[in-house]
Amino acid sequence: MSKIIFTGGGTGGHVFPIIAIAESIREKDSNVEMLYIGPRDFTTSVFLPRAKIRTNYIFSGKIRRYFSPKAFISNIVDIFFNIPVGFIHSFLIMFFAMPDLIVSKGGYGSVPVIFSGLLLRVPIFIHESDVAPGLSNKISGRFAKRIFTSFSPEITEYFVKSKMIQTGGPVRRSIINWNKEDVLKLKGGKDVIFIIGGSQGSEKINDVIFQFLGELLKDFEIIHQTGMKDINRAKNESIAMVNKELLEYYHPYFFLDEKEIACAYNLADVVVGRAGGGMISEVSSIGKPSVLIPLNKSAQNHQAKNAYAYAKNGACLVLEEPNFTGYFLLEKLKIIDREKMSQAAKEFSLFDASEKISKEIIEYLK
Repeated sequence: MSKIIFTGGGTGGHVFPIIAIAESIREKDSNVEMLYIGPRDFTTSVFLPRAKIRTNYIFSGKIRRYFSPKAFISNIVDIFFNIPVGFIHSFLIMFFAMPDLIVSKGGYGSVPVIFSGLLLRVPIFIHESDVAPGLSNKISGRFAKRIFTSFSPEITEYFVKSKMIQTGGPVRRSIINWNKEDVLKLKGGKDVIFIIGGSQGSEKINDVIFQFLGELLKDFEIIHQTGMKDINRAKNESIAMVNKELLEYYHPYFFLDEKEIACAYNLADVVVGRAGGGMISEVSSIGKPSVLIPLNKSAQNHQAKNAYAYAKNGACLVLEEPNFTGYFLLEKLKIIDREKMSQAAKEFSLFDASEKISKEIIEYLK
């Protein structure tokens, strides 16, 4: 029986593609054993067990490349404790598990696993969702046998082109093959906007939406994934600022599970959110028009690079953070050419990303 170690971590953008790949591998070969090694967070603790991927949680840490007293102390703790302990733990897990392959989605949680794999001479495959890779995938890419990319090798930065295979971004089947189960009950009668700031929410996006919510609800019904930190604020501010009749058109959630997010994406007429590679893969896979607000201080400015590469053929509208206001968003939502955007999004998408990646993995394991 072949054995694969999946790793990654930090956000849902690392976890959900792992699940999509695992689903495809399991369909092709039920004898492949799959494990996950990485940091414990909400998405890994909830969604990986549901996907029947055995989890092994380790300490991990990241290097913050900005200065503040809090960042300095956190870096000391991570460098001298969390990262070394995570490395030793992951090394011991892999030493006894003896995997045939490591598949990394990147993120700071993958670093101890990658270095352990190098010492144990375990082959490494990685997937990169963004135009500009983060530090962990830059490190991993030097040693990887295969580098799967969402964007074309011509615009994906840093990696050796001969190693890259453009597969697109793995998307969970529940989103692509939505069974039209309306687990989110909407009022109806208005176009639907799905606002999502990533698995943890976005304070900047939430601030703008809360300030202009009453005006937006006059024209649209809104599904809003706020993140855990802002869910109470969403409920309290909407009650305080929005007329009772309009309040029926606002649906805030701190997080959406697999069925709920599939429903939200597919019911939406337009999706508003950040410009991470995972988000772009999801909206393009079902041909949804989108308004993308790149994170202003993302590493290597990767979100802006993603957004403008995706917008090149008209698949989305890009609003930079300094220009992102409620009034500007409302005006753009009214005038964008949704049909043209939808067609461009479908043309960008590579629907069989999980199939391509799982095929490469299984062929390598034979």
